[in-house]
Amino acid sequence: MRAYERLIKYVSYPTASDEASNTCPSTPEQKIFGQALCEEMKDVGIKNVKIDGNGYVYGTIPASEGKESAPVIGFIAHMDVVRDVPFQGIRPKVVEYRGGDIPLNEELGIFLSPKEFPEMETCIGKHLIVTDGTTLLGADDKNGIAEILTAAEYLTGHPEISHGTIKIGFTPDEEIGRGADHFDLNYFAADFAYTLDGGAFGGVESETFNAAHAHIKIHGRSVHPGSAKGVMKNASLIAMEFHALLPALERPENTEGYEGYYYLTHLKGACEEAEMEYILRDHDAAKLEDKVNMIHKAEEEINRRYGAGTITADTGYDYKNMRVVIEQYPHLIETAYEAIREVGGEPKSVAVRGGTDGCMLSFMGLPCPNLGTGGYNFHGKYEFACVEDMDLAAEVIVKIAEKYADFKK
Repeated sequence: MRAYERLIKYVSYPTASDEASNTCPSTPEQKIFGQALCEEMKDVGIKNVKIDGNGYVYGTIPASEGKESAPVIGFIAHMDVVRDVPFQGIRPKVVEYRGGDIPLNEELGIFLSPKEFPEMETCIGKHLIVTDGTTLLGADDKNGIAEILTAAEYLTGHPEISHGTIKIGFTPDEEIGRGADHFDLNYFAADFAYTLDGGAFGGVESETFNAAHAHIKIHGRSVHPGSAKGVMKNASLIAMEFHALLPALERPENTEGYEGYYYLTHLKGACEEAEMEYILRDHDAAKLEDKVNMIHKAEEEINRRYGAGTITADTGYDYKNMRVVIEQYPHLIETAYEAIREVGGEPKSVAVRGGTDGCMLSFMGLPCPNLGTGGYNFHGKYEFACVEDMDLAAEVIVKIAEKYADFKK
């Protein structure tokens, strides 16, 4: 089975994680999907398959004879998708892309256009998996799962390919920042790993943002609007003032590359109370600290305008740039580059404008860069995946496994 065929099957599972939940996994649908993956893993010849009580899926491809002492290499992807976009009732379709707009839903007038998404032009002459324009696709990260299991099936079906022990892991709740929280490193027992959770094929990602968050609470004063002069403090309007104190050019929609941002993810409010949630990101740790300080400077200014206690800003740090770990293992990047070239691709180092399970796992002791999966426009209704690039991503996994068969620790 080809990787794209697996993706089409997998997107039928509505596996959005839920930040409001305190369970692990945060939604039962992820565990249902994990159980289905376990059955498929057994069918393709993967050994020691299990799903644990937290919904983490593990499996092993034993080493080829004589390669038992080779490094143990892992491949990891996550099962959940985001909840911010409709994620149920996904209707994928495969189209041959010859350029121009792709009609996703002519009845609703929804088109996927290279004018808005110029990366489509790199896929001319290939086949794309798209949605009907009303849901996400789920390529983040069901692409990665599909590619790992496609590579695994190839390896178990071709015993002449020499490789060391290969570990496979699928995590829940990555999209809400909890994917590595209960990952059993001792059970996984890999020396190194790769997450398959990137975008365009050929990407090799060894650095992420440093990450922080801010929770803002605003206390207003509600009175009858007819007698509000000099008395009312409208918490919703104060929230707008607070947001306006942060740099407008440092919002996600205005940044790229190594530029960090302030991202207002949630806002709710009335006259009496308002709350805001921000995520703060920067590849440079000092610049991230500046962003946290800016939040508190804006807090001080609002309290100066409206009185002490009007606003409280609780901030904290979430994860660090994994570069400081990965740079100690340059062979991980070099090996990925070689594998990508050998299947006809052009490797490219990309700084992740986000986080991955690999970031957390790297700091937990499992060096884990990230590879591109042939998916685009993640977390939105215009998400799509490239069939041929998914094939190449699966081939890269096989190549990496081969290369580590003779690698000396």
